[in-house]
Amino acid sequence: MTNTQKKIKRSFDIVFSIIALLFLGFIIIILIITSRIIFKESGIFKQTRIGFGGRSFIIYKIKSISTKSTSKKIVSQYSTFIRYTKLDEIPQFYNVLIGDMSIVGPRPDIKGFADELKGEDSIILTVKPGITGPASIHFKNEEQLLLNQNNSNHYNLNVVWPKKVEINKIYIREYSFFKDLYYIFKTIF
Repeated sequence: MTNTQKKIKRSFDIVFSIIALLFLGFIIIILIITSRIIFKESGIFKQTRIGFGGRSFIIYKIKSISTKSTSKKIVSQYSTFIRYTKLDEIPQFYNVLIGDMSIVGPRPDIKGFADELKGEDSIILTVKPGITGPASIHFKNEEQLLLNQNNSNHYNLNVVWPKKVEINKIYIREYSFFKDLYYIFKTIF
């Protein structure tokens, strides 16, 4: 990615995230309050993820899982809904605004995945992680896919993760702003 492409991408990220936060801010507040009521704890989920250059950062999401709640049916329905619709991801526009993430790019992973990349695979760490991207779209039903496996950890490590790495390497090598617009469009619709 050239310096000009990086500047255009970052400018787009700032404008897009400001607009998204302005339009979706009310929904974020409602979801935070709803999660707080349902889970009886903070409505925001924070987790350390690996980002640009292998550095860690805090990702923000709407809380969708807890063990403290009393009504399992309501929790299950709510969790399924916000995770399926990806509403739990909306606070990540804040991560984009402050520069930890981009709108489009490889998804940020927990320690033990992206920070372990070696050789040509480490190209993934040369771009900011994204809210969406080609690997996210390819594995849009990843949770269900893993649930259908006898050994989900083995399948994730040996099938899903290597495929994500390959898809993300192609995305970075063939980067185009217009492809980013395509991935955004494909994610929304």
